[in-house]
Amino acid sequence: MAIAALALSTNSIYAQNETIRLIYPQWQGGDIAKWITEVPNPDDASRGYYLGAQLLNFLAPDSGQKTFTVPITTDISERKVTDGVLDRDIIVKQTKAALDILNIEKPSKIVTLGGECSVSVVPFTYLANKYKDDVAMIWIDAHPDITLPGDVYPAYHAMAVTACMGLGNDKIISELPAKISPSKILFVGIRDWEREEIKTRQQQYGIKHLTPEDVRANSNAIQEWLKSCGASKVVIHFDMDVLDPTEIIAAVGVVPDGMKIAEVVKVINDISKEKEIVGLTVAEAMPRTAIRIKNMLEQLPLLKK
Repeated sequence: MAIAALALSTNSIYAQNETIRLIYPQWQGGDIAKWITEVPNPDDASRGYYLGAQLLNFLAPDSGQKTFTVPITTDISERKVTDGVLDRDIIVKQTKAALDILNIEKPSKIVTLGGECSVSVVPFTYLANKYKDDVAMIWIDAHPDITLPGDVYPAYHAMAVTACMGLGNDKIISELPAKISPSKILFVGIRDWEREEIKTRQQQYGIKHLTPEDVRANSNAIQEWLKSCGASKVVIHFDMDVLDPTEIIAAVGVVPDGMKIAEVVKVINDISKEKEIVGLTVAEAMPRTAIRIKNMLEQLPLLKK
């Protein structure tokens, strides 16, 4: 009995100290069909993030991590704004489902493959709760994602950072296990605030940022911020629209003068040399060509459902 108990205890400790891969194909946080003009059916464009998450998982190397997929509905029969958030009730349900996975598995590190930007909210707040005040968040993105319910754009993916801060729709925020202080958040690659009110809001929150030009030559500015942030662990959000569209168009956003692929890879690896990375999200993959190929295949004989 003692040996069995020891084995059970050891297995439990191991389970709570592993890295898991979380496939989180949430698409409801975006309202992006109007920007994906090469996809004729707007519903297919809206659900493009769902396919994007699956492709990221297919393309990412198999590192032996346990993999879990958050159950995401693809039903698009009615999309409505509730209390300032598009598809709010569905997002609440899927937030609970993602948290259930993490609360059962109790991972020490999480790789999240999405899905739109809001897929970072659950794993990052879970890790912030696990490590308390010892987590800093680096948000690599063309946009700051600090909108709020009631702003002109009601999509939740643009509210991802404010949600991590504990600000936003009460129904969603009440489900989250922790919040991250703006003093422990750094934007990297930002170059499009979209509206002046967002730039003003960032200043009010006191969140620092670095443009693509600030980190083009080296990541010294990031390293200096990491040394001053007071946290030993880091969660990193990599929104693929941070990438320069002259090199690759991998997301919805195509804002010019972005970061090169090699620059993003170097920045993330440099961060890993300075601090322990406990969370890494790759999000906003919008596989425009793959969506069109999928639609083509669905029309062929012997392949139709």
